[in-house]
Amino acid sequence: MRNSKLALVGAVAAAALSISACGGGDNASSGSTAAEPTTTTPMTTTQAMADGVTKTTDVFGPGCAGVPQDPSDQGSLQGMVDDPVATAASSNPLLTKLVAAVKAAGLVDTLNSQEAITVFAPADPAFAELGDAKFAELANDPATLGKILQFHVVGKRYDAQGLESAGSVKALTGQELKISGSGDAMTVNGAPVLCGNVPTKNATVFVIGKVLTPPAA
Repeated sequence: MRNSKLALVGAVAAAALSISACGGGDNASSGSTAAEPTTTTPMTTTQAMADGVTKTTDVFGPGCAGVPQDPSDQGSLQGMVDDPVATAASSNPLLTKLVAAVKAAGLVDTLNSQEAITVFAPADPAFAELGDAKFAELANDPATLGKILQFHVVGKRYDAQGLESAGSVKALTGQELKISGSGDAMTVNGAPVLCGNVPTKNATVFVIGKVLTPPAA
């Protein structure tokens, strides 16, 4: 009986040595297996970090034709990519009224310091519809103007596909913005998207054709 036990132990030990020897001799196979989790993990992290982030090739909408095409121009799509959103908008010829409003409301640093946001940016003609008198009135009332502008900002970064999937998103004011349609037919609370998926350093921008009014509290 003792000899049988010793024989069994010897067989197990021999098998273990055999497996160890095979593993040591198959370096290519072992290296390949170890590399798989290393490759997979960074890809997952990158995808998670890229949520809502767009490229200049992702922009869409008829209003994009009004953005400077020369990549060396700070107001071009390429020129806006590396700047935080308020700074990027300051060079865009479609958004001069919005930039003036953001400055009047004292929100430049607030917008630039956000890590990942979505901005629905009314183009100049949208502000023009308010009339000069109304715009001047708002510029002299930073508190009211600030609430209106914050109603155009979402505290999460979305691309067009993300907005379409969400159906509605919450503005910084805590109120809902309804997303309808897709592509060139996309609207935000009824305002048409003129140029969407515009990338900046900390925000994805959708230039829209109307100034959004927050619902009464």
